[in-house]
Amino acid sequence: MGLPLSQVVRIGTYIFKQHVTGVKRYPLVLMLEPLFRCNLACAGCGKIDYPDEILNQRLSYEQCMEAIDECGAPVVSIAGGEPLLHRDMPRIVKGYLERKKFVILCTNALLLTKKIDQYEPHPGFTWSIHLDGDQAMHDKSVCLDGTYQKAVEAIRLAKSRGFRTQINCTLFNDADPERVAQFFDEMNAIGLDGVTVSPGYAYERAPDQAHFLNREKTKTLFRGILSRGDGGRRWSFTQSTLFLDFLAGNQAYKCTPWGNPTRTVFGWQKPCYLLGEGYTKTFKELMEDTAWDDYGVGNYEKCADCMVHSGFEATAVADTVKHPLKAAMVTLRGVNTSKPMVKDISLDHQRPADYVFSSHVDKKLAEIRARAPQRSAKKLTPAQ
Repeated sequence: MGLPLSQVVRIGTYIFKQHVTGVKRYPLVLMLEPLFRCNLACAGCGKIDYPDEILNQRLSYEQCMEAIDECGAPVVSIAGGEPLLHRDMPRIVKGYLERKKFVILCTNALLLTKKIDQYEPHPGFTWSIHLDGDQAMHDKSVCLDGTYQKAVEAIRLAKSRGFRTQINCTLFNDADPERVAQFFDEMNAIGLDGVTVSPGYAYERAPDQAHFLNREKTKTLFRGILSRGDGGRRWSFTQSTLFLDFLAGNQAYKCTPWGNPTRTVFGWQKPCYLLGEGYTKTFKELMEDTAWDDYGVGNYEKCADCMVHSGFEATAVADTVKHPLKAAMVTLRGVNTSKPMVKDISLDHQRPADYVFSSHVDKKLAEIRARAPQRSAKKLTPAQ
């Protein structure tokens, strides 16, 4: 397990409290996207394909603090876009740490050398550097040569400065289990604090739709990887062992989309980090107004192939709390990569996909343009 004991204990205590008090749905990690602008254009990304008027939007420091105060999650994962482009990011991180939250700042690391002096090491703060495999794999994934080397240099720099540092690794259908295992070994040698790994999700507006994994290929890929690492025990993952067990086809989980609620420049995203099919102004509205049973594997076509950590890690963590012995056995023995896979959730009754992305973009553009004349008028008003 690639998490500090203090973090495991605090998060475990939080989850146990929810169960004891009978709370059915609760957040585990706030997924914060304070901007969509990025300095890369990855072919598999569905987060940056917006008009400039939207890419220029930013959540303010106050809005970021309101988001965590509203939902109360113990962990904040800050993504984007590229969060280091946000000029208030150091203040935002500090504000969360002052609220005793664990903060994971996700970055492609292209700006990390320039920005690192704006941050200080803290037990609750982690750099999560985007690295999708070895040099050839990663540079192909992000569509820019040289990014792997810059990311590795940034990892070494962050570690030398005393920061807790991990990577987030997204895999696609051209990933080779042997190469991925060797890559994880190389990351071990660097001295990383952990690895977050996940299959990619087929964002409907991602430029490359040909290389996303379906469920069967995901399970086969992760069995191939984990079998080369003593059932995963050779590497330090930041995720629960039952989530890894799920990726290998040994668990048939339903997703827990409310476990990782997402706040973006549009608002609170319905229903999850991966699907933007509606937005609310408040977290309370998100929890109460979302038709949760309309989504998930077996319920909705867009969810059919999803096995991403943002949807299923919270399920695995809850299962760990309910069945600690089962989780402990997987931790001790490693993920079983040879037994028959469990029967997966049937897709026979899922509803067809509803493509509503463009309408949300049009609505946001209308809001931005409606505010523009007001701002111009304020600038032209003579000083009193």
